[in-house]
Amino acid sequence: MNYLIKDISIVNEGTTVEGDVFIRNGRIEQVGPSVSVKEKVLEINGHGKHLLPGAIDDQVHFREPGLTHKANIYTEAKAAVAGGVTSFMEMPNTVPPAFTHQLLEEKYNTAAQSSLANYSFYMGTSNDNVEEVLYTNNRKNDICGVKIFMGSSTGNLLVDNPLALEKLFGNVELLIATHCEDEAIIKANLQRIQQEKATLEPADHPIIRNEDACFESSFRAVQLAKKYDTRLHILHITTEKELQLFSNMLPLKDKRITAEVCVHHLHFTSDDYPVLGNKIKCNPAIKAQHNKAALWQALLDDRLDVIATDHAPHTIHEKNEPYEKAHAGLPLVQHSLLMMLDYVKQAKLSIEKVVEKMSHAVATCFQVKDRGFIREGYHADLVIADLEASTTVSPQNILYKCGWSPLENHTFPAAITHTFVNGHLVYGNGTWDESQKGSRLQFDRS
Repeated sequence: MNYLIKDISIVNEGTTVEGDVFIRNGRIEQVGPSVSVKEKVLEINGHGKHLLPGAIDDQVHFREPGLTHKANIYTEAKAAVAGGVTSFMEMPNTVPPAFTHQLLEEKYNTAAQSSLANYSFYMGTSNDNVEEVLYTNNRKNDICGVKIFMGSSTGNLLVDNPLALEKLFGNVELLIATHCEDEAIIKANLQRIQQEKATLEPADHPIIRNEDACFESSFRAVQLAKKYDTRLHILHITTEKELQLFSNMLPLKDKRITAEVCVHHLHFTSDDYPVLGNKIKCNPAIKAQHNKAALWQALLDDRLDVIATDHAPHTIHEKNEPYEKAHAGLPLVQHSLLMMLDYVKQAKLSIEKVVEKMSHAVATCFQVKDRGFIREGYHADLVIADLEASTTVSPQNILYKCGWSPLENHTFPAAITHTFVNGHLVYGNGTWDESQKGSRLQFDRS
């Protein structure tokens, strides 16, 4: 089916203009003030609504293989599409971790059969698989990047061997994405607080995983990247202190060091722990208000380059454990775009800035081929948003396999009405057409 979207506000590359968009054979065929076609199409009246390029989430955890009691690629990709996220890049900390190219390809094969959104998967790193990781240099155009956990995580995903880090930063030719928290600082903080308190609680989380732990690790990553001219992308920045490591002096396409901020660190603060408790326990931690304020400023002045989710679902049982046993992470991918549109309505940022940070900039950072913009010839990954409607988060409309959200009962002053993936209308006004699956992302890297 080909589509003609008429009389809609097209948000793209810093402007919003009224016009039409013709989708043909999965691509954007024509964009203009008034488009007419002679062939058979399904026409969509976009009057009063906004057309956005689909969001590209560069950091999600969809839990397949091995952790499918929490989530799987099908359920979480469907939730993403419902929220206007048309492409995702998924992390390697599954079971087993994606430490070999064979395991990585098995994830791609699963996604090809089940994902309603477009997909890519990071190559995982450990202290022991450096040579396997370096084979990614031969696959620059079909893998999003290499992930290094420079802070505590699951199993042997922590890379803390200085020689391994030097070899990775010195030889990986793809983008390296890092989780930065200093393990020694975290352990020292935990031991100190355990001596002071008999029972730890969620509010202790940002004290244990504090600003210094984040800064020292991010500083180390930046030092290594500058030493070797590595293409570094630091994930989920949470502290005011870290922001001094990033610059807005170069165009994004010329930056060698970039940074991501996640929606929950723009939305919640440590003041929310008394109400939400472990539901907002995540790594790195949600911290004090002054950090949130600084993150917003850095987002607006372009020291922070992209917005993502770090979508990390766990069962409600796993979250309801006592603090020290409760799993870290929260599900967000269905509501990330709505969260940012809520801030548009609050005049915190413009809708053009939302599109820049959730679509354009991700495509530019990762050199995604033919996606992330509303351009003729590009894949038709498109989202229609109604900023005069509303969406209330409830267990009845949550699509995550885990079935809960820290945003339950919140009403957003916007709604996602249609989502196209590769020109296919997967989701439209609450109706699903799952007859076509998403595609493997390709990258345009020399």
